[in-house]
Amino acid sequence: MATLNNRVVAILTEEGFEQIELTSPKQALEAAGATVHVISPNGKSTVKAWDKTDWGIEIPVDKKLSDANPDDYDALVLPGGVLNPDKLRQNKDAIAFASAFLDEGKPVAAICHGPQLLIETGLIKGRKLTSYPSLRTDLINAGAEWFDEEVVVDNGLVTSRTPADLEAFNKKTIEEIAEGIHQD
Repeated sequence: MATLNNRVVAILTEEGFEQIELTSPKQALEAAGATVHVISPNGKSTVKAWDKTDWGIEIPVDKKLSDANPDDYDALVLPGGVLNPDKLRQNKDAIAFASAFLDEGKPVAAICHGPQLLIETGLIKGRKLTSYPSLRTDLINAGAEWFDEEVVVDNGLVTSRTPADLEAFNKKTIEEIAEGIHQD
């Protein structure tokens, strides 16, 4: 497995992220040697997870979005859940933060409903990705090519459908971050 020593990864989230879709990638990234910062626009010291059918654990926030600079990070991870991406896609600062990674060719990994934020960037036209099945039409309407596969990688953009795909998602996310910036 690739090592991510000296790599700093941002996980952008709001309240209501799917618990395993944040905790599993975070643990995998840290095990590979990355420094991981949980970033949130909510201004609180923690964000609360959704765990399948009810509220889950609270995760400490390392940095408020207004204090985070995309230039300080090598990659971005977007966990899913229904509430989290819906809040983020309405936040102009969250959209700008995600856009910066896509603009610069830095790796971006989004699982389940996480790609909703990517739709708002306007930067996924012509990109190959997957998501939770209910987002298929939204992503196609945004110009993306949608595939029903456990993990889809397109020039540094890693996407997966559900928590069942986390093993493949984590592996490909680490590989893409190890490769660094992806040029068109």
